[in-house]
Amino acid sequence: MASETILSEPALSLPVTLDDVRAAAARIGDSIVRTPTLVSQTLSKLTGAKVYLKFENLQFTAAYKERGALNTLLLMSAEARAKGVIAASAGNHAQGLAYHGARLGIPVTIVMPEPTPTVKVMQTEGHGATVVMFGETFDAAYAHARQLEVERGLTFVHPFDQADIIAGQGTVALEMLEDAPDIDTLAIPIGGGGLISGMGTVAKALKPDVELIGIQAELYPGMYNIIKGVDLPCTGDTLAEGIAVKQPGDLTRQFVKALVDDIVLVGERGLEEAVSLLLQIEKTVVEGAGAAGLAALLAYPERFRGKTVGIVLCGGNIDTRLLANVLLRDLARSGRLARVRVRLQDRPGALFHVARIFHEQQVNIIEIYHQRVFTSLPAKGLITDIECETRDGAHLDRLMEGLREGGYEVSLVELA
Repeated sequence: MASETILSEPALSLPVTLDDVRAAAARIGDSIVRTPTLVSQTLSKLTGAKVYLKFENLQFTAAYKERGALNTLLLMSAEARAKGVIAASAGNHAQGLAYHGARLGIPVTIVMPEPTPTVKVMQTEGHGATVVMFGETFDAAYAHARQLEVERGLTFVHPFDQADIIAGQGTVALEMLEDAPDIDTLAIPIGGGGLISGMGTVAKALKPDVELIGIQAELYPGMYNIIKGVDLPCTGDTLAEGIAVKQPGDLTRQFVKALVDDIVLVGERGLEEAVSLLLQIEKTVVEGAGAAGLAALLAYPERFRGKTVGIVLCGGNIDTRLLANVLLRDLARSGRLARVRVRLQDRPGALFHVARIFHEQQVNIIEIYHQRVFTSLPAKGLITDIECETRDGAHLDRLMEGLREGGYEVSLVELA
């Protein structure tokens, strides 16, 4: 995690204004969901800030991206619409463009990186788009899309580095500040920078004193590197693939330099915790990028404590298997799910006596794994891993103490 205050430059000649965003809001208003902005009492108590959540995961395509996509499509000429559009996207821009393209009768081609979650590929195809899988990263997919743009005579719709896209994304802030005018800080995820550029344009125009904090995944600090003049690596398998962009936009970096007060980085464990908390507390599903704002509040409590913070839950398209893994890992880290490793002698009744201690401690056994062969123990010894469910970390500690008092050599199989 890293944080360092940025000294904003004056917003003198940025190509998107508050009036542009208001025009976009009028243009797209009948075709997108005006998602709620609600205060979370539990998260406010947990973080020490007054926390407002903007539920952009409730859009039809489960992400804010359709705002900018629709604004751009509506501004295209009839000739360009007839030929069709192409884009490179890790998923949410693709779905927004595909959905509204189908509504408007505009052919849509999407180039996606090969590691894109299956749910995003299927949903994009389900909206009628032609999907081309290419490359391991967004940047590789982007380069291929620009090549196809020329070869097929299509109009390229950039996921973030385009004025019409930025204006559409800025409508998120118009709604937030209308619904919660007391917000004094906005914590906004940054991938390519389109969302924070549009929201920053609105926020700084309506409330010049509002603090604008950008959030990036530690594994992909692209905008952080540019703004702070560092060279941290941009690589790895992040939960927040929606903001895993190595090279932010040339246009959006100008907005960030002019408008953003700070950028902070959040780690993978923090993103996992935030996804889990939002599901448990708010009963809402978000993807990794959508949880970045909450992850920042949890990682930097002193940075946000006492403030009124607006967080955008920017997307909810997460693979169900991945979500299950995230939730189970969070249970394990909190001590509510554990794998206990016990050394036993291979004789009748050995497991019964261990199970009796679990019963005495009121710990639920989920699965039992015996290991007799792949172990360094003597032939008459064995290792038993017992997966179990406890109430909390203190309950798990009591179980471990009870096993040791029973004469067993015991340890926990820890998560990375």
